[in-house]
Amino acid sequence: MAKPGDGGGHEASGPPARGARRPGGAALPAGPAGRAAARARLRRGRPGPGERPAALPGSAPSAGPAPQPPTAPGPGRTPARGRPARAFPGTPAPPPGTRADSGPTALHPSRRTEGGSLLDVVRVAIVILDTSGRVVLWSPAAEEMLGWPSEVLVGRAVDELIPDPDQVQRTRAALQETLRRGSWHGFTELADRDGLPVEVEARLSLLVDGDGAPYVQVALTEAAALRAVERDLAVRDALFEQSPLGIAVLDTDLRYTAVNRTLAEMNGLPAEEHIGRTTGETLPERSADEITAVQRQVLATGEPVIDVTLASPSTARSGYRSISYSRMTDRSGRVLGISGTVMDVTERYRAVAKVEGARRRLSLLNEFGSRVGDLLDASMIAQELAGAVVPRLADYAGVILLQAVAHGDDLPRHGHDRHTSLLQLGVAAIQQGPAVETMLRHGARVTFDEDSVFGRVLRSGVPEMLSGGNDTEELSFPGDPKVEAARELGVHSRLVVPLRARGIVIGLLVVSRAGYREGFDRDDLAFTVELADRAGSSLDNARLYARERTAALTLQRTLLPQQVPQPTGVEVAYRYVPGSSGTEVGGDWFDVIPLPDDRTALVVGDVMGHGLRAAATMGRLRTAVRVLAALDLAPEVVLRHVHELADDLAQGPDEALLATCVYAVFDPARRSLTVTKAGHIPPVLVVPGADAEPARSGGPLPGGAGQVLDLPSGAPLGVGGVPFESIEMEIPDGSLLALCTDGLVESRDKDLDVGLGRLISVLEQPYASIQQACEAVLGTMEQGREPDDVALLLARLGRGRAESPTAGWTLPAEPTAVSRARRLVRGTLADWGVEELTDTAELLVSELVTNAVRYASAPIGVRLTLGDLLLVEISDPLPDPPKERHAGAGDEGGRGLELVRRLALRWGTRAEGLGKVVWFELVNSEVQLPDSML
Repeated sequence: MAKPGDGGGHEASGPPARGARRPGGAALPAGPAGRAAARARLRRGRPGPGERPAALPGSAPSAGPAPQPPTAPGPGRTPARGRPARAFPGTPAPPPGTRADSGPTALHPSRRTEGGSLLDVVRVAIVILDTSGRVVLWSPAAEEMLGWPSEVLVGRAVDELIPDPDQVQRTRAALQETLRRGSWHGFTELADRDGLPVEVEARLSLLVDGDGAPYVQVALTEAAALRAVERDLAVRDALFEQSPLGIAVLDTDLRYTAVNRTLAEMNGLPAEEHIGRTTGETLPERSADEITAVQRQVLATGEPVIDVTLASPSTARSGYRSISYSRMTDRSGRVLGISGTVMDVTERYRAVAKVEGARRRLSLLNEFGSRVGDLLDASMIAQELAGAVVPRLADYAGVILLQAVAHGDDLPRHGHDRHTSLLQLGVAAIQQGPAVETMLRHGARVTFDEDSVFGRVLRSGVPEMLSGGNDTEELSFPGDPKVEAARELGVHSRLVVPLRARGIVIGLLVVSRAGYREGFDRDDLAFTVELADRAGSSLDNARLYARERTAALTLQRTLLPQQVPQPTGVEVAYRYVPGSSGTEVGGDWFDVIPLPDDRTALVVGDVMGHGLRAAATMGRLRTAVRVLAALDLAPEVVLRHVHELADDLAQGPDEALLATCVYAVFDPARRSLTVTKAGHIPPVLVVPGADAEPARSGGPLPGGAGQVLDLPSGAPLGVGGVPFESIEMEIPDGSLLALCTDGLVESRDKDLDVGLGRLISVLEQPYASIQQACEAVLGTMEQGREPDDVALLLARLGRGRAESPTAGWTLPAEPTAVSRARRLVRGTLADWGVEELTDTAELLVSELVTNAVRYASAPIGVRLTLGDLLLVEISDPLPDPPKERHAGAGDEGGRGLELVRRLALRWGTRAEGLGKVVWFELVNSEVQLPDSML
C-alpha cells in the first residue's frame, strides 16, 4: 500500500501466507477457528467457515474456503452507501428493474457533503485487515470514500482494490512492516467503484484482540482533501504569524485563545500572557472599555464592525488603531467566539488629520474674514478674533492692542518699550472662573518688561512658541498674577503672535492650550500668524475709520449750535445722534434763534447725502438761515431766500443743493406759532389737558393730546417750483412742539405714519422734565431703521413775562417828531425807574426817528419794552432797511447808525407789513445778564 519513497513504508514481497510465522518465530494464528473468534466480536456479519469470497477478475486463487457471494440489494434492502449500488466484479448483477440508489458522494475533494466539523472535510475511513491482507471490517466511512459496500469487500484481499501489480507488492511490504514494527504510514492509490484511482494517505497500526489474534487497522484519508487542509493551515499559519496586522481570536467569554506576534507587540505584552485573559485584563482601562464594547456588540448581534479608529492605549506603540471584528461560527452554526484584526493607522490618521486640519483652518480663515469684513470697531474685531480661535485652535485666547489702535490715534513712530500702553480688548475661554477672570480680563491694561516675551515680540515682530518647559515668568514681568492663573488652569503650550499693519506691530495675539490637549506645533504657529496678519489689516482699517469718524464728527458738532439759548416763554431740549454708517456723517441740524419782541425761531433741517461735504453744506445752510432770521423776516420769506442761495450753498458745481427744512416762529406775548416747511417731516404738537397745571420752566410735562400739524408740503430747498406757505395758529400755554429729522421716525419696512404715531404716543405721556421726554423719544427708535443721523428739538411753549411794561406811540413824519419822541422816552423811563438808561435811549431814539422823518412820508411808530433788556423799536412804512455809512471827519451827518452800533447791546432790522422795524437793546443795570448775552 505504499509508493516508492513514502516515509515509513518499506517494500515487501507480498502479504504473508496463511500459517506464516510472526516476527520472532511465533506462528501467526490461522485457520477458520482463529478467525471465527475474531469475527464474532465484529459488529457486522462476515463470511462463515468454509466460505470463500469470489475472486476479482485476474486475481490468483488463494487458499482457504471461498466466501459466499454477497446478496444483491433487493426491494426491501438498503443500497450501498455513497453511490448507486453496482455488483463487485465477479458477482451477480442486481435483478432487472431494481433502481439504483443515488445518494451523496465524497470520493474526491470536489464531491463534498455538508457537515458540521472538520471531519466532514477530511474524512477518516477505518479498515481492519487480517495478517494475510483480507478485509475483516469495512467501515461506512470507507464505503462513502470508495463506493464499495462492506458486504462485497469483507473476506476479500485488499490487493483486489489495487489495480497496479507493483503497487500490490508495495502494499504487501507495508503489511509486513506493520506486523514487524507495529505501524506504517504512506500514500497509495485504491480503485473506487467506478474504477477510478483515489489517492489516499494510509496509516497502518497493529492491533491484538483479547485472544492474542493480530489484526491490522488501516486509517484511510483522501490525500486531496488532506492536502487542501494542510494548505489552508499553512496559509493560516503564514497569515497569522507573518501578517503585519494584529490578529486575535477570542472565545464566547471574550477571552483570548490566540494572538499573533504583531498584536502582542502592539499591546506591549507577550503572546502567552494574552491567552485566557480578556481585553480589559491586558490593556489600560480607558482603552479597553471602548474595545470591549465593540467586541460585545459583535458577539451579540453577529454584525461585523469594520475599520473603527481608536486611540492606541498607552503601550509601547502609541498612536491610532483601526480595529475590525466579526463573529466566528462552525459549520453547524454554533458560535465559537469572535476574531479581530488590528492595524496601526497612526500615519494614515495623522495624514488625514493633517489634511482635515488644513481644511478646518482654511474654513476658519474664511469665516473670520467674513465676520470682520464689515466691522469698523477695533474692540469688536478683537473679540471676534479671540472667539474665532476658541475652542477650535486653543483653549484660551487674548487680544492685546495698542491704545492708539483702540482710540483711533496715529501709530507710534518709535519702537515699543515698557511705557507702551496696551489694552486687552478681546478674550475667550472654554470655561469661566476666578482664574480665567484673572488671566483674561476684558479692558485690562497690560504691562511688561522689555526683556520679556511680550517685549521681544513687540520689538521684533517675530512670533514665539512657548511649551511647558519654558519659564512662563518671562511672559510679561516677574510676579504677574496672569502667569500664576495660567499655571493654575494647566496651561502648557502658548503662542505669542504679533498683530501687524503696514510693518508696525499694533498688538499681540496670545493663545494657550491646557489639560490633555496636544501642544502647539509649527503648523499651528504658521496658521496663527496668517490669522493674525489678516486681523491686523482689519484692526488698522478700524483705527483709520475711528480717526476719520472722529474728525468728521468733530466738524459736524462744530457746525451745530455750541450753546442753545433759553428764550423768554420757551423751554428747549434737544438731542443729536450721529449716524452709524461708517464715517459718513449726515447733514442733520437744528437751531434756536432769539428774535426781537421775545420771539423765538425754531429750526430743524436735513441736507441730503452723507459725508464731510454734506456736513459742510449743512454748516453753510445753517449760517444762511441764521443771517436771514436776524432780519426778522417772515418764515416763508426766509425759506424763499435760502432757496435762492441754493446754487451758492451746493456741495459743488455739478451737484445741486437738496435739503429739507421746517421753520417755526413763536411769539409768547400773543401765544402764536407761525410755521412753514420745505419738504420736511411735519412737526408734532402736544396740547395739555384743561386740568393741567400752569407751565413753568424746569417743571414736569403733564402730557396731553398730540397731533401732526397739517402744513403745506413745500418743495425741498434747491428744487423750486412750489411756493413756500406758512400758517399761524394760537398755542395753548404749556404746549409741547416737537421738530425732528426723518432718521427718528422712518424705517425700512414701515410707513412714515407709523413712526409719527409712535412719536406722538411717547410725547403724550407725562414726564418729570422735558429732558426726560427727549430720552424717552430716543429710546423708542426702531432697531432696524436706516443708519441715519437724528436731530430732535423739543420746545415747551409758554407765556412771556406778564410784568414786563410796554409803551408805544405813533408820531407824524415831521421834524417836531424828534423832540416829542425824546420827551416821551424820558418820561416813560422815569416812570419805570430806569433813569440811568435815559441819556443813551434818548440819543439813539433821536437818531433813528430823524432818519425815519428824513426818508419816510408816513407815520412813525415808537415802542418801548422793559424786561431783562430795554427793547426800543422804531417803525416806518419804508421797506428798505437802513444802511450804515462811514462819515468823514468833516461830514455833518452819517453817524446815526454808527452810534446805535456802538452804544446798543444789539441792534437790527426786520420787515413788518409793508415797512420795516429798526430795533436796539440796552442793558438794564439792575439785571445780571449771562456772559453769552454780553
